[in-house]
Order: sequence, then C-alpha cells, then structure tokens
Amino acid sequence: MIRVVVFFALVAVLALGAAWIADRPGEIAITWQGWRIETSVMVGAAAVAILVALAMMVWSILRLILRTPDFVSLALRNRRQNRRHQAISRGLIAIGAGDAKGARRYADEAARLGADDPLALLLRAQTAQLNGDREGAARAFRAMADRGETRLIGLRGLFIEAQRRDDVEAARLYAAEAAQAAPALEWAGQALLDHQCAAGDWAGALRTLENNARHGLIDKPAYRRQRAVLLTAQALAAEAQDDRQTARTLATEAARLAPDLVPAAALAGRLLAEAGELRRAAKVVEAAWRREPHPDLAEIYTHLRSGDSARDRLARMQTLLRQSPGGDEGALALARAAIDAQDFATARRALEPLLAQPTQRTALLMAELEDAEHGDAGRAREWMARALRAGRDPAWTADGLVSDHWLPVSPVSGRLDAFQWKVPVAALHEGAVLEAPIAPAVLIEPRPPALPAEAEASPAAAAEPVTPTEVDPPASVVPAPAAAEPSAEPSLAPAPATGDGGAPIRHAAARREAPVEAVIPLIHAPDDPGPEPDLDPDARRGMGRTLLQ
Repeated sequence: MIRVVVFFALVAVLALGAAWIADRPGEIAITWQGWRIETSVMVGAAAVAILVALAMMVWSILRLILRTPDFVSLALRNRRQNRRHQAISRGLIAIGAGDAKGARRYADEAARLGADDPLALLLRAQTAQLNGDREGAARAFRAMADRGETRLIGLRGLFIEAQRRDDVEAARLYAAEAAQAAPALEWAGQALLDHQCAAGDWAGALRTLENNARHGLIDKPAYRRQRAVLLTAQALAAEAQDDRQTARTLATEAARLAPDLVPAAALAGRLLAEAGELRRAAKVVEAAWRREPHPDLAEIYTHLRSGDSARDRLARMQTLLRQSPGGDEGALALARAAIDAQDFATARRALEPLLAQPTQRTALLMAELEDAEHGDAGRAREWMARALRAGRDPAWTADGLVSDHWLPVSPVSGRLDAFQWKVPVAALHEGAVLEAPIAPAVLIEPRPPALPAEAEASPAAAAEPVTPTEVDPPASVVPAPAAAEPSAEPSLAPAPATGDGGAPIRHAAARREAPVEAVIPLIHAPDDPGPEPDLDPDARRGMGRTLLQ
C-alpha cells in the first residue's frame, strides 16, 4: 500500500512539473558550427532526456560485453561449487549408510572439484576411517589442523586416531593443544584431565580441573567431588614419600570437600590420630560414617588410640553405632570388635539378623565366633565351608575390576573416581543369594573284604589285615540327596571337604564314577570332626584359630 501511494505521489509531482513548464513557454537557441537550432523548452527537455537514455543504453551494452568473461567464469565456478557440495552431501549420506565404496567415489569427486574445501577434507577423513585407512584419515585431519577454521576438528580427529593406535603421548599432546586453543572445549578438557590422572600428574590434573570449572564444563558438585579425589591421591603420594604433614593437610581438605568419600575420611582420620588430634579425627570419621558406613572407617575409629584395650575399642564402636547404626556394615563392625573383646553374646546378637542370607564376611565371623566361644572346630569348619558358597561382600569395584583397596583412577579405563563400594556381582544375579546348601557326605558302614579263593583256603592269609581304601557304595545303598546347584561364580566354587585324615570326602555323584576298590571305609560329615585328643580349652581354641587362618 505504501509503495502505491509513493508511486502516485511521484507521478503527481512529475505531472505538476510538466504542467508548470507548459504554462511558462520559452525558446531555446543553439548555434554551433554555422548551424542554428531554435526550439521550445519542452522539446529541448524531451531531446535531452532521449539522449541521456540512449547514452545509458550504449554504456550498458558496452559494459555487458566487457564483463562477459567474468560472468562466464563466475557461472562455471558456481556450477563447480554446486557439484562439489552435491558430492559432499551424497558422500556424507553414504558414510551414514555405511556405503564405503560410494563414500570413496564421492570423496574423490569432491577432492577433484575442490580439495581445499573444509567439508571435502572432512568427507575424505571420514571416508578413510570408514575404509580402515588410518594413514589417510590422519593426513586429512592433519590438513584440517593446519587451517584456522578447521583446526579444532582436525585436532579432535588426530586425538581419536592416536587413541586408536594406542599412542598415549600423541593423544595427550593433541588434547593439550586443543585445550589451549579453546579452553571451553569440553572433550579436550576432559581428555587432558584423564591423561594427567592416568599418568599420576595430580598437580596438573588439579590445574585442568580448575580450568574446566572456570569455563563451566562441570557443575559445582562434580567439581568438589573430583577435587576431593585428586587431593586424596596427592595425599596418598605424599604419605608414600613420608611427608605426613602434607598428606594430613591434603586428606583433611579432601574430607571437607566430600565428606562421603571414604578413602579421604579414613586417611585423614588415621593421619590426624597419629598427630594426636583425636577429636578432629573422630569428627571426620563420624561425618563419613553417617553418609557411607564402611569397614575402613570402623577400623580407624576403633583404633584412634593405639593403647586402647579390646574392651575400649568395643565401647568406642558402640558409641559410633549410637550416632548412626550403619546397617550391615555396622553389625559386622560391632561383631568384629565384640569377638576381639571376647563379648561373644554381643557378637552373636549383632550377627543374628544377617544369618538368614549370610555373606562371606558374616560366615567367617561366625566361624571365628564358634571357635573362640566354644572351641567347636566342627561348627567353625561348617561356617568356613558356607563362606565358600556365600554371597559376596561389597568391594571396591570399577569397570569389572575388583580391588582390595581404593584407587583414584580405574586401571581399565583411566576414569577418575571410578571405584565404587558395592557387591561386584549384584547386577548379574539381581539380588539372588549366592549361597548353596552343603550336600551331606555319605555315611557307609564297612563290610568284610572279599577274599580270593586261595585266601579262603589258607587260614593264615585270612588273618592278615587289609588296608582300608575308598570304593563306590553297593547298588543297595541309597545316595544322599543331591546338593543344590552352586553359584555360577567361578571364584565361589567350594574346595573339597576333608575328613579327619585330610582325605577328600567324596559325594554320591563322584562315587558312581570311581573305580571299585576292595574296602569301603567310614568317612565323617563336614560338621563331625571325629575323635580328637583330650585337650584343655586354651589348646582347643588355639587349634580352632589355626584352622581359621
């Protein structure tokens, strides 16, 4: 609408101008080279307008003729660019579809039409990766890294290729270069942090972590947790170098940043206790126990004073449990302290809720309790056998690896803070109980040996004693019920049970395949240790502890 109004306004102005000139007639005279031309103002103005239009037309034609080569070159260049972009598009689609042959064809076409195009370089690199040409991919990424606009993606590709050929140092250098060029680049910051952690460069890892936090690559809780892990690693390294003051300062700072980080709290508590700061040590361990009960924390807490008796350690453990019961870990820690203090009733009450589905630690504590309280080696041996089949206890686990102590970095993946305190096979068995009932041994009465005909004829031969050997039961003997199928966990497979003389006890399934011997001896069940010499209680308790060890 506005354009229409403007158009009519211009027409009106031109019409008014023409009318104004027409109302004021005049003459124009031109004398040139003996010629005299006289005309009116209107005709002269029209002639000038026509001449100007003709001049413009001639100039446009000449300009078009002069610029024709440029127009032809531009058209050819645009056509080439369109073909290159079309080849790149089709090549990327072929890569996505897994068509290695088609991707290589389009990559060659794109390189022929414009090898310096960033997208053509990217297509060439990805095509080389798809075809397994590592050298070709590295050349393409190196060419991209040499250009400013594609430097970061080139460094990223070189980093990945270095990882694929297990060149750790080259991968670290590429990540460091990318992090220096773009500090807010997430993959570079994380990769550099991982490499520094894997190399044990805790100071460098802390600097990289600070940079990542400053540029918003990680949130504040993750930053505090990772910083605490790195400080704990530094503290462990300082302790290994016998710099206990530095280790104590670092461990205390780590426990402050992450109170639920058990290794930091345990280390800080132990080092503070060694320095005589018992109250600070107790507070650190108590704060960690409330968030994450752990046997290391219980061990540190009960041994804060090196000169305490077993009764004092038990009282200290009970004080800790009054603040936070600690679940199963609290019960096991209390039972451990009670057995050491010979308060067997307290130990039995602590373990009683865990006996429905005992784990290995529970079974071992029950074995020690039976031996220490009653000197009952048979019951202790029974609990030891159950420990072999019982469910596993929590352990430090990371990437399928089980470690007997905490590590700041996973040896498998190099991930920081990868170890978690959990049951290693819980996800596989979905909470199933790993304990299987123990199959009772077969009790078979001895029978007289079958003597050959010569022995029957000779009374002297019949009087000779026969050495007992183990044989299969006769067909009339009913075997014991078959044991439940044991856990599929190879490490939990039970060792063969033994009788009094150390000979393995063979079950019914094994007896059916054994060769028939001359005599069937009497063998004892696992919970029947057989006759023992008459020992005093202290000697019997010592024998039981030797068995448990």
